[in-house]
Amino acid sequence: MADKGFRLDQVGCKEHPDATLIEDYRAGDQICSECGLVVGDRVIDVGSEWRTFSSEGGNDVDPCRVGASENPLLGAHDLSTSIGPSSGDRMFENGVAKYQNRRNISSSDRTLLNAFKEIRTMADRINLPKTITDRADSLFKQVHDGKSLKGRSTDATSAACLYIACRQEGVPRTFKEICAVSKVSKKEIGRCFKLILKALETSVDVITTGDFMSRFCSNLGLPNSVQRCATHIASKAVGLDIVAGRSPISVAAAAIYMASQASEHKKSQTEIGDIAGVAEMTIRQSYKLMFPKAPELFPPDYKFHTPIDQLPIV
Repeated sequence: MADKGFRLDQVGCKEHPDATLIEDYRAGDQICSECGLVVGDRVIDVGSEWRTFSSEGGNDVDPCRVGASENPLLGAHDLSTSIGPSSGDRMFENGVAKYQNRRNISSSDRTLLNAFKEIRTMADRINLPKTITDRADSLFKQVHDGKSLKGRSTDATSAACLYIACRQEGVPRTFKEICAVSKVSKKEIGRCFKLILKALETSVDVITTGDFMSRFCSNLGLPNSVQRCATHIASKAVGLDIVAGRSPISVAAAAIYMASQASEHKKSQTEIGDIAGVAEMTIRQSYKLMFPKAPELFPPDYKFHTPIDQLPIV
């Protein structure tokens, strides 16, 4: 007869039916937490297998043993299994097996794989987070499936998708920054950018001077006081319609130049242009428009190291 409070079909300790069982996955046992009695010995380890079983022998630690995670943007090819070569197999030595494995991937998925790889390479070069690359991957997938940019290079479309993803995630990058880490020209990226927005019927927020100010000032090594001043100058210049027709990037660069020249942390147009990705002439033209109104652009409480009347005249 079964003990009181214990069923025959129940897995547990007969002496302590209410005790919590400890599962030892390594040994495959279930152990009573009260007395240590092993009450079960068929526990399946649901964890990952980290040992590598290679042709060279040995049980080295290798996290790739379980394979990569499934990519929902691809087909089922990433769940397939490829058989490795045996020693002395001429077919594998000649690279035939590698070619056969490549044939198992559809041309569509191969294009997506190449694009996703290119997007991640570009993103890594400018330290963009995974949220950006995921959105860029999704945008490329939509464009690819819709065949709306047929004939355009994969690299150009990938770069444009990354640019759009940055804009939509609120961390915009300039065309020149994307161009610097891509294999295509700024002009081609711009064309694909417009085509993608039209094809997907999507949009991006209008960029402002504030979108770049913090990053530009940080890269220039300017303190917060100069950054706040430059932000105020740029905002006032736009509000007073002084820089109509000028791009937000050139206005931000000119505002940084003006603020830095009024401080003890002076930066040249060349230094600012290298960081902002704009030409010195472009900065000079925006600064020239802002200079006559300089007294109205600076914050009222700004502590000048160089007076306004001693700022550079261009």
